[in-house]
Amino acid sequence: MDNPILKQIGTVFIPVSNIEKARDWYCDILGLETDGEIQFGHLYVIPMEGTGIVLDSKIYSEDRIFKVPAFHFNTKSIEEAFYFMSKKDVDLITQIEHNHYFNFKDPDGNILMICKC
Repeated sequence: MDNPILKQIGTVFIPVSNIEKARDWYCDILGLETDGEIQFGHLYVIPMEGTGIVLDSKIYSEDRIFKVPAFHFNTKSIEEAFYFMSKKDVDLITQIEHNHYFNFKDPDGNILMICKC
C-alpha cells in the first residue's frame, strides 16, 4: 500500500487576538487587498502562493503564540525586505543574520522570519 500522507504542507495556522487587525497587518506587509471574507467570525485565509496561511482568533492565547518562527516568508533581496519592514515600523527583533534572514514580531508577538531563498 502506498503512503496516503502527501509530502506537502497545506496551511499554517497563526494565532491572532483580533482577526480584523491581524488581517489588515498581514495583508499590508504582503501587499494584498483586505477584501477576503472572514470566515465563521474567526478565520482569515491569506491568499498565498504555495503553502497557505490562516489567521485564527479562536485559537489565540498568549501561551500559543510562536516563540520561534514556524516558517519563513521568502524574499529575493534580504536587504530590500529588511528596509521595507523597517519603514513599516514592524518590530524587528534581529538584524540581517548571515546575509540570509531576519526575525520580526507581528502585533500579537508571534515571531516570524523572512529568508533569502
